[in-house]
Amino acid sequence: MANATVNRFGAKNGDTDKTELFLKVFGGEVMAAFDEANVTSDKHVIRSIASGKSAQFPATWKVTASYHTPGAEIVGQTSNVSERVITIDDLLMADVFLANIDEAMSHFDVRSEYSKQCGLVLANKMDTNVLQVGVLAARASATVSGGNGGYTSTSATTLYKTSASDLAAGIYLAMQNFDEKDIPEGDEKFCFVKPAQYYLLAQSTALINRDWMGQGSYGDGKIIRIGGSPIVKTNHLPTTNVASGPSAYQGDFTKTAALLMTRRAVGTVKLLDLAMEMAYDIRRQGTLMVAKYAVGHGILMPECAAELKTTS
Repeated sequence: MANATVNRFGAKNGDTDKTELFLKVFGGEVMAAFDEANVTSDKHVIRSIASGKSAQFPATWKVTASYHTPGAEIVGQTSNVSERVITIDDLLMADVFLANIDEAMSHFDVRSEYSKQCGLVLANKMDTNVLQVGVLAARASATVSGGNGGYTSTSATTLYKTSASDLAAGIYLAMQNFDEKDIPEGDEKFCFVKPAQYYLLAQSTALINRDWMGQGSYGDGKIIRIGGSPIVKTNHLPTTNVASGPSAYQGDFTKTAALLMTRRAVGTVKLLDLAMEMAYDIRRQGTLMVAKYAVGHGILMPECAAELKTTS
């Protein structure tokens, strides 16, 4: 009796690696989970570099206008220039090793579930780091001499965390501050809050009252925007004292209630974009799955960030 001709549909064009095409599934699931969970990727500046350990972001300041006296020579003027440098962090990885025997006995698709978890944890970590930098930007001084620093508004006691009307008033103060610093109207200002503050705002009928052009739904538990700023609900707004990990992300965030920022407040430099690897280890009778990236986050323009905080 002849042996069956097996169609190894995991092999690319009949190559010896019989699992090469399966990697695409793992990669797609990781990227899909990452994109679904990540809320900051389209709300700050991202720049990719081919090599090196850091990237430079030049910063310039305004020039002035003056009336010309007929006959006077026009010689130009000076304007302060500075820079922000963002350094790449160490390689960040999410890894899972799956034993063959466990996969064989499992009643569900183990690889699919764990590839999704790898994407989620990397997305959450990026959000966490970006938002920590955003709060630090709001506390930072001007990049350029003579320019504007970030903005911090402090409520009496815990009102920004417990009162919808006070939190909304704080958002309006931050939006006013952006205008007074000549942040362009076209730069969308996003407001990041924890779920507790988000649902506090969503329960305020004054904020969602359509007679006042409010946006949201009490029934659906949604608040769309306040003062022109989209409200973004996230678990990753920092609210603890972060004293470990890269120094660029450390700070005491225990009093932080909300963060407002434009895309230009924070920058991310990518050396290695999100990538996935999977390999079978015959010595250990299992499959190792790894999702990874090498990026760094840093302050760009402090004047484009505002923190709402409490006194306790």
